[in-house]
Order: sequence, then structure tokens, then C-alpha cells
Amino acid sequence: MKKVLFGVFSVVGVALAMYTFSPIKKGDQAPQSADKTVAIKWMSWQEAVEANKKEKKKIFIDCYTDWCGWCKKMDASTFTDPKVAELMNKHFYAVKFDAEQKENIVFDNHTFKYIASGSRGVHELAYALLDGQLGYPAFVYLDEKFQRVTISPGYKTPEQIMPELKFVGEGHYNGKTYEQYVKSTK
Repeated sequence: MKKVLFGVFSVVGVALAMYTFSPIKKGDQAPQSADKTVAIKWMSWQEAVEANKKEKKKIFIDCYTDWCGWCKKMDASTFTDPKVAELMNKHFYAVKFDAEQKENIVFDNHTFKYIASGSRGVHELAYALLDGQLGYPAFVYLDEKFQRVTISPGYKTPEQIMPELKFVGEGHYNGKTYEQYVKSTK
């Protein structure tokens, strides 16, 4: 029995060695699949403002904080979904906005600053975008003229955020409520 096992392992070992060290001709290789993973092209606020000057697009703002667990979960799941990324990149300039960032932002002749409060603070732009409703994550949809279309608070799965992205991105909000839009898609 030991001789049979030794023989089998020897044959397998020789075959494996021959396969591993055999020269491969260029045409013999299996075609390498290109990585088709689509990723959201995240921008800073200022990058989105500058990009919008060249090509008008709607703006999607992800208001997050470094300590927000649900924000991190969305980054790891929802925002890595290829369908979400494709739709986001098609219709929006996607902005990652730390609602507690300390850098000033000048927009529309106004300087938005960080306001310290207790152990944490808030950036004035986040406060303005969210109408003071500071729960995270929260998403703000703006039109091409930086006018707010809607605020969408809370964690969203890809299935939950896709209708929102289509509703705003495709302009259905002009003449329909979100509820009417969702009903019409069922």
C-alpha cells in the first residue's frame, strides 16, 4: 500500500513540476479579465464646484463623520456596489464631506467655518446643507445650480439608495414627489 501511494504521489509531483516549469507561449495563456469594478469618483466640495463650472451635473453630498459606524458600513457596502457607483458617476459629482472638518470653505461669497461645541463641533456648511439636522450618515442632493433638491438621512443599502439616485439623477423630482416616483416604478 505504501508503494502504491508513493507511486501516485510521485506521478502527481512530476506532472505538477512539468506543468509549473513548462515554458508558456504567448498565445497559450488564458485571457486575463480586466478589472471592470466601477468605483465612485469621490471629490472634495471645491473639486465638485470647479468641475461643475466646466460641465453641469447634479451634486450628491455624503455628510459623514470619522466616528460614525453606519457611515463606514455604507462606504464598505453600499458605495462599493457597482450599480450604485455607475449611476452615481453618470448623474452626479459625488462629494465626501466630513461634517466635522476644520478647514474653511468659501462658497458663493461666504466663508463656512468649523464651530467647536463640547468635545465635537460641526462645520457650518454641513449644518446649512442639513438644515441643522445633524444625524449621520446623511445625504444631500443638489441640482446643477447648487439648489437643494432633498435631504436623505440614514444608512441605505444599495437597493434603498438606487431609487433616490434615479429620482434625482434623472430629473424625476421635477413634477413628481418621491412617493409618486416610487409608485410609478413598481
